[in-house]
Amino acid sequence: MARITVDLNSLPPMSPEALARLDAMTDAEITAAALSDPDNPPWTPEETERIVMARRIQAIRRRTGLSQAQFAAEYRINVGRLRDLEQGRTRPDSAMLAYLTVIEREPDLVKRTLAASDIAAE
Repeated sequence: MARITVDLNSLPPMSPEALARLDAMTDAEITAAALSDPDNPPWTPEETERIVMARRIQAIRRRTGLSQAQFAAEYRINVGRLRDLEQGRTRPDSAMLAYLTVIEREPDLVKRTLAASDIAAE
């Protein structure tokens, strides 16, 4: 599967005929055409929730400035699990969601707590 990145600032121009057809359509007709496209069905509420959660998890990690591997090591999360969460392949259970929320709000506190637990384990 090829991956492409679309630059929204330099989209290919539409032909005058295509623009005229689009301009002649009402919003309802455009919506109906989009919904009838078998190659691009609308997301279900579950799919939407999964993607929103994946983006939130990515945002939490990115705010720390760490790569996936660094974040996983720093906060003791399996890197494969983190990758699956960020790509929306799996959903976080309540404990993981709570842990990520604490990391989001108090990342330094979590680091200090984990460091202290290392000292206690020695």
